[in-house]
Amino acid sequence: MRGYYFITDNAMSRKGNLSDVRSALRAGVKIIQYRDKSATTSELFREAKSLKDLCKKKSARFIVNDRLDIALAVDADGLHIGQDDLPYSVARKLLGRNKLIGVTVHSLFEAKDAQCQGADYLGVAPVFASTTKIDAGRVCGVDLIRKIKSKVKIPVIAIGGINLSNAKEVVSAGADGLCAISAVITKRNVNQEIKKFQALFKSSRKGV
Repeated sequence: MRGYYFITDNAMSRKGNLSDVRSALRAGVKIIQYRDKSATTSELFREAKSLKDLCKKKSARFIVNDRLDIALAVDADGLHIGQDDLPYSVARKLLGRNKLIGVTVHSLFEAKDAQCQGADYLGVAPVFASTTKIDAGRVCGVDLIRKIKSKVKIPVIAIGGINLSNAKEVVSAGADGLCAISAVITKRNVNQEIKKFQALFKSSRKGV
């Protein structure tokens, strides 16, 4: 789990979730998280099914945010939950051992607790001030990424307020992946924008 981690946001998108996900997959993204807080359950189910089919064709993992029922209904590859969502233990029991579960954390304590419970990866947020999630909480900064990476072994995905001007700091701090929603889906060419972020991870491997 390394590189750009794509999260949908239909409200901000210029072309819609289906178009965005197709572009992300063409850019080489290997994990897609479907998040939509305003759609009805039936709308979520139909779109999630279509997105999952797109991901399957490209051998990418399809993760559903928060909605365990939708994840189960479309046989998603996993679920992403926050601190105020369904408890990890319950989600794991219902989802099964063979699916991924990611947990959003805001502190080192929450990160260590999530790993201890069995989380497959962490979403550290918000790294910077976010415009896409009003209730994201207090900014944690890149220092928290360094602290978490020194204490946990599971992948760390940085989320919140990330753009091309600060993404290199995130990668340098040790993040395994990052998501920059508004910096990508509000642009004309989603594919090209994602590739710019992907290049940062390729550069880090070369020690640049």
